Amino acid sequence: MIATRGSEKPTVTPSALQKKKKGLGFLRLRGRMFILFFFVPISLIIAASLLYFWQLSTLSSELTAGSVGTISRMTEEVVTGRAKEVASQCGVYLITHPDLKKAFFNYDLKFKRIAVQKIGATGYTTLYEVPGADGVWRTWAHLDPNMIGVDMATFKESLGGSFPEFWKICTAVKDGKESRGYYKWQDSQGTLRDKFMVSVPVTGTPYAVAATADPDEFAQPVKFIQDAAALFTLRTRNLVIFILAGTVILIGLIVAVDAYSLTAKIKYLTDVTERISVGDLDVEITGIKSRDEIGELADAITRMQESIRLAIKRLRDRK
Repeated sequence: MIATRGSEKPTVTPSALQKKKKGLGFLRLRGRMFILFFFVPISLIIAASLLYFWQLSTLSSELTAGSVGTISRMTEEVVTGRAKEVASQCGVYLITHPDLKKAFFNYDLKFKRIAVQKIGATGYTTLYEVPGADGVWRTWAHLDPNMIGVDMATFKESLGGSFPEFWKICTAVKDGKESRGYYKWQDSQGTLRDKFMVSVPVTGTPYAVAATADPDEFAQPVKFIQDAAALFTLRTRNLVIFILAGTVILIGLIVAVDAYSLTAKIKYLTDVTERISVGDLDVEITGIKSRDEIGELADAITRMQESIRLAIKRLRDRK
């Protein structure tokens, strides 16, 4: 920088101006290249990947939820159908065997095969009595012989907090209506499990058939599908992350190498132009061999250098 006397404004030589701006200029160029060719594509790829993950997870959840809902409805239909079927068969048998006493329901093998039927692995049907004047609900056909003649109100101890739901389903048939619902039952391992139960009155008799089943048994295939879908989602996510990481690294290397090469060539041509501007007309451009726009710029600078050299030679010849 050269300062003048008096009121004249300070002037800046091209060399000083170039030294002042060239560092920032190349930083801006590399920054723009990084944003345009690395940050923007990678951001779009990441956004697309996140959207893909979200859609895949949503699809898996919806399929699982839909399957579970379908299985639950199927379970309810199967249990309801079995309860109605058993109630109808029991009604026919009791009408055709009027001398069969309730105390012998569970010991009459033909009647027990009708009244007590398996539903799935742990579900079954039972027959119990709608009480008369004594108001006691008793079971007369059951898978467990120890339940015969037992007051059903004593189940409160084993059912605990879920007894009100169980009792509501059982006693709702008192008005001759079918009832259904869910309650919790403690299995042999002490785990509380959801049970679906349907109670159907036996027409023409003071009895009702209760059919119960564990919905989880019917939903077991859905759980396999759910686990398979979760595993597939996890593997797909890991694969996409691996591909994404590889893509980021590859694009980053390509952009870094290309940006460095491009800015290095521009810096080299800038230095050559700077030397020409201060009168060094013998400098040669030897570092540019590309045939792209940078190569054309190098050729243009060479022609400009030759034109300046010829112009100076003409001025000297005139003198």
